[in-house]
Amino acid sequence: MALFSQLGNYRNFGLLVLRAGLGVMMFLHGLPKLTGGIAKWEMLGQNMGHLHIHFIPVMWGFMCAITETIGGIFCVLGLWFRLVCVLMVINFIVAVATLFASGNGIKESSEAIELMFVFFGLIFLGAGSLSIDKS
Repeated sequence: MALFSQLGNYRNFGLLVLRAGLGVMMFLHGLPKLTGGIAKWEMLGQNMGHLHIHFIPVMWGFMCAITETIGGIFCVLGLWFRLVCVLMVINFIVAVATLFASGNGIKESSEAIELMFVFFGLIFLGAGSLSIDKS
């Protein structure tokens, strides 16, 4: 279609929009977790039990909060983008496992599943040329 034929020239701008939108939302989603303190981190870290990992839940919860908060900022900037995407995929694997273990079905888990696939795809695409890393 002629109307959309030139949009391929703006691939890097599209990646910037995607990075910025996802990054800001992840930052806003993770900030209450990061500022929630040790009790919140322990509660988050206990979700690793659904993957049969039961040791040091405070560390796992803190890593979840850091991944979402600082990872969101790095996502916007395009800094260490692929590493951030890998960590986000792991984060969402735990989220999906937790949602399914809580008795939620596919409908209630769809947001976490969708974001897991988005970040997985972004691992292969990279941040584009409009990023700090310019990779």
